[in-house]
Amino acid sequence: MTTSSTGEALTVRLTIPARAEYITLCRLALTGIGRLRELSDELLADLKLALTEAASNSVRHAYAENQGVGVVEISYELFPDRLVIEVTDEGEGFDPAEAAGNPDELSEGGLGIAIIRAIADEVKIGAQPGGKGSRLRFEKPLN
Repeated sequence: MTTSSTGEALTVRLTIPARAEYITLCRLALTGIGRLRELSDELLADLKLALTEAASNSVRHAYAENQGVGVVEISYELFPDRLVIEVTDEGEGFDPAEAAGNPDELSEGGLGIAIIRAIADEVKIGAQPGGKGSRLRFEKPLN
C-alpha cells in the first residue's frame, strides 16, 4: 500500500492478488481512510458495498483460468468534499454496455454495476489507457 498527497487530495493505492479472500483488505483500507473524515456509518457501508462489487468483478472476470492469478489495484483519492475510488486490473477487459445487462434480466455482474451506479454520484467504466484490462471509477460527495 502506498500513500501520497497532492494538493488537496490524499491518495492511497492498494494492490492485491485477484483472489476473493483479499477483497477484505480493500474494505479495511476504506474503513481506515473513512476515519480521516466524519463519515456516517450508512455512507461508509454504502461505499464498502460499491467497492466490494467493483473489486469482486475484477477478481471474478479479469483473468482467464489459464493465466494464473493477476492483480487488482485500488486507488482511493480523498478530497475535502468527496472520495474517488478506482479499481483497475490488467485482465481481458469487458464491454461496459454488456456489463450493464438487460434491465429486465440483470446478471450477477450487471447487478453489481447497478448497485455501484445507485450508490455513487458519478461512475466511469471502461478499458484502461492502452486498451488492456478494465477500469471502474466512482465518486461520492462527502457532504
